[in-house]
Amino acid sequence: MKLKTKSLKLKTVFIGLSGGVDSSVAALRLKQQGFSVVGVFIKVWHPDFLECNWEEERLSAMRVAAHLNIPFLTCDAEAVYKKEVGEYFVSEYAAGNTPNPDVLCNQHVKFGAFLDFALKHGADFVATGHYVQVRLVHDDFRLYRGADKNKDQSYFLWSLTQKQLARILFPVGDSTKDSIRKEAQEAGLPTAAKKDSQGICFLGAVDIPEFLSHFVELEAGAVLNEKGEPIGTHGGAIVYTLGQRHGFTIDNQTSSEAAHYVVSKDVKKNTITVSSKPPQIGESEVIKLHGVNWINTPPEQGVLEAQFRYRQKPFTVGLENAKDDRCEIRLKEAAERPAIGQSCVIYDHDRCLGGGIIFE
Repeated sequence: MKLKTKSLKLKTVFIGLSGGVDSSVAALRLKQQGFSVVGVFIKVWHPDFLECNWEEERLSAMRVAAHLNIPFLTCDAEAVYKKEVGEYFVSEYAAGNTPNPDVLCNQHVKFGAFLDFALKHGADFVATGHYVQVRLVHDDFRLYRGADKNKDQSYFLWSLTQKQLARILFPVGDSTKDSIRKEAQEAGLPTAAKKDSQGICFLGAVDIPEFLSHFVELEAGAVLNEKGEPIGTHGGAIVYTLGQRHGFTIDNQTSSEAAHYVVSKDVKKNTITVSSKPPQIGESEVIKLHGVNWINTPPEQGVLEAQFRYRQKPFTVGLENAKDDRCEIRLKEAAERPAIGQSCVIYDHDRCLGGGIIFE
């Protein structure tokens, strides 16, 4: 979203500085545009058993703030992250579902606790380095994919509301990653050559079975074929998700044999079922969503696009029975079958309309 120069006078933006290049360039651009910019590092919960580099990331963020000559604060979101992201993540896996922690992190931490912190401390806006775009159309804030389709992060932001979007800026959403790195280098930002972070929001690369084993007892169980016959072993049914093709052992399998995909699991019996073909959901089948959020008014019943996973190729769907926080989507073409607990995000071309959690 671009604002007129006059409207920027004395406007204060708290930018979430993660210690990465995207948020660094976002801060740079905001300062160049005339905002009063404050850099903020968001501190979250890290379990004791995980290697933690938050102090290093905070130092990196401080260096950026010093380079740009802007104030620097720390937002303590540890309790919120632990409850809304960490505990939910564990409880959903324990129930046999597949949650998306990045969606939860954006909803409850970056645009929950951080936004509240910023407004409480006098900010007019918050900003992040997300690759998405916001446009104001007739007093209606609309969310669009980022200009760099390989970096677009709209999938993770389907829970945003009009009230939140009125206070959020996404300064790098109209640019490609290559141009952001070049801009950082030209400005001499200390994060210009820093590698992108990978894995779960704030926690980084996490081995899910190892992580869950600290909270839930994992027991080895049987891998079944589609006839229900045992053909191997696994390390605990709850850690697997639909479509997964690693992390379990097939007896007497040779390297020339086709891969095996998880097509179902039974957490009570502690079994997973595999097939040589990935799980599919066919044309005309229905997926039910709850916890639905529409960024604007609910769309007209019609043909739209959806994604069950980040970077999945969008597929066409029809929207049905949209009421309150629930709706159904009917597939217009076959797609990879999603796991319960995943986010389904709805699009009208490049515009993100909203989404919900798959429950059936």
